[in-house]
Amino acid sequence: MHTHTLSGDVLALLRTALTGAADRPLVLLGNFEVEDHWAKGEAGLPGIVMPASRVIVNRMDECALLLAGPDDHVVLKAAPDEEYLRYLGGLGLALPRILTVATGQPQRTVSEDAVADPRLVAALGGLVATGAYLWPHGVSVVEERLAELAGLPLAAPTAAVCKRVNSKIYSRLLADEVGLPQPEGTVCRDLDELDRAIRRAGSWLDAGRPVVLKDAFGVSGRGIMVVRDTRRLAQLHALIARRARRDAGRVGLVMEEWLPKRHDLNYQLTVDRAGDVHFDVIKEAITSDGVHQGHRMPAPLTEPQHRQVRSAAAAIGRRLAADGYFGVVGVDALTTTDGRLYPMIEINARNNMSTYQERLRRTWFGPDTVALARQYPLRLTRALPFGELRALLDGVLADRPDRPGLVINNFATVNAASGAGTDFGGRLYGVVAADSAQQVAALDREVTERLRNCSATVAQS
Repeated sequence: MHTHTLSGDVLALLRTALTGAADRPLVLLGNFEVEDHWAKGEAGLPGIVMPASRVIVNRMDECALLLAGPDDHVVLKAAPDEEYLRYLGGLGLALPRILTVATGQPQRTVSEDAVADPRLVAALGGLVATGAYLWPHGVSVVEERLAELAGLPLAAPTAAVCKRVNSKIYSRLLADEVGLPQPEGTVCRDLDELDRAIRRAGSWLDAGRPVVLKDAFGVSGRGIMVVRDTRRLAQLHALIARRARRDAGRVGLVMEEWLPKRHDLNYQLTVDRAGDVHFDVIKEAITSDGVHQGHRMPAPLTEPQHRQVRSAAAAIGRRLAADGYFGVVGVDALTTTDGRLYPMIEINARNNMSTYQERLRRTWFGPDTVALARQYPLRLTRALPFGELRALLDGVLADRPDRPGLVINNFATVNAASGAGTDFGGRLYGVVAADSAQQVAALDREVTERLRNCSATVAQS
């Protein structure tokens, strides 16, 4: 097996990795938070999902427009704003063909909507003759069912393989196996392992070291609990043990020492069908309470740390290939306040936000560009058309590759929750790019301020 650095036409390289041919058409599905399906029936931490948040996340399906090429198809929950499509075309992006579900239900993923739409399934079946492959954000039994109904091959491994390698338990055991540094901790798969882990964690707390409990299939800040006192640890122990006894003694957690973090990091690699590993990119991850908020590029690493990350990526990719996985992989990592690098905190063997930014990064941004990919919150009282938003951001939107500014890479999330009531929250996803970190920060402040005024103006109208 070999390790390469991804270069050239990112779409051709991805197609080759996923299907074995550089010219194979793809059908993209942006089924974000596929972890919810992987977690079904698993013994994890108790969690709460806010319905409004799910509605917005389900419209992140539109991110796939910037990853697909002109010979591809993207399945969406609803047709994009026509002005937004014209904006993307103006960026010089050749856009894919768009298929929409007949009746998109806000609480369902695009995959769940598609499986329930016989007309769409038939349209996908009509693409079999073109040699198309179905490429989901991540593969669960729902995407497997859609591929089966349409007769399309998956540009991904089976749901069982994808679920297995996405478990935080798998990540921790892999790091042990290949010798990657990781936080002190242990996996908890049954009551005995849980009891031993609790005793060990108690000694950390007695020494003033916080403890983190992670659900094996948690995502976006859900399924993570930081514990700072022994009383809370005892409460959680009792709760988890009680649930496990009702479930044949099964536990699905990782318990670790909480590290003093300096930078969150995220890097992407691609494992092709032949088992070769391609290192794609590394970025600083922006998080808030464990929830991903965006990326900064380039990552603040020394050259030795870059080499350490690439070495870890090669080892991770080889192990994933041996376990039957191929496709895009995102790895969370971090540096600590004392300068140590932990090159693998967890594996996300699926597409990541970085995946949807790669085409932009390679075609729009120069090698010395500083960029900030993030989400901007909005509070609205009515749906906001893209044309109105574009006018409000006039002068800060980038209209050509050599001009600093904001590139919008998802608009559907702005109005996704508009049916929830007279007052609703939205998100605008974009990438701010310029020649320096100072310019990026100034542009980001300007965009934030204009969007704040936008929210106020919409509320008044």
